[in-house]
Amino acid sequence: MAARRSGRAGPGRDGLAAATARFLDALELPAPVRNGPDLAATPARVAEAWLEDLVDGYGQDPARILGESIARDGDDLVAVTGIDYHSMCPHHLLPSRGVAHVAYVPGGRVVGFGQLARLVDCYAHRLVLQEELAADVALALMEHLGARGAACVLEAEQFCMTVRGERRREARAHAQCLLGRFAREEGLQRRFLSLTGEAGEEAARAAPPARRRRSR
Repeated sequence: MAARRSGRAGPGRDGLAAATARFLDALELPAPVRNGPDLAATPARVAEAWLEDLVDGYGQDPARILGESIARDGDDLVAVTGIDYHSMCPHHLLPSRGVAHVAYVPGGRVVGFGQLARLVDCYAHRLVLQEELAADVALALMEHLGARGAACVLEAEQFCMTVRGERRREARAHAQCLLGRFAREEGLQRRFLSLTGEAGEEAARAAPPARRRRSR
């Protein structure tokens, strides 16, 4: 888990709190509500929540998260499933919460399992679409760890769909990204997706056929 920022005030925090106060004013709430004790400290609390918990991923560097690695021979599958995460939709500024399943085939180096969870948070704690989040995680493993293959499958409740609009409260959105060997080798795809339960079954149905290597 990324270290929390200090609670000290700053220009960004003060400006966000002031903007939140203006937002509350623009809602034209009844005067007893707007001026009541429940909303008195809300602008400061909102500023803290956004900066420390919702978009703190912009202050994290995926290359640094994956930078502490160790050499390892072999290229067997490495996977961590069931990584819970939360994110914010850039379209409505509403949250999503879900589970990430991440895997890679080492290219000579491996990282700790906790680093994979921190990598998910690095990108999830931004204004990001679910499809982009899956791609960002997989691409980071390829680029910053030198993986020979990388995969990320996400299953999440999108509040912009469950609490507004269609209001389908049981709907869950799925996204995936398969790169390198995961895109080419069907057997490796199946091994990974079998570890992810129902999310993997959904991803398997959506996955394009693996591109087979030409024989030499």
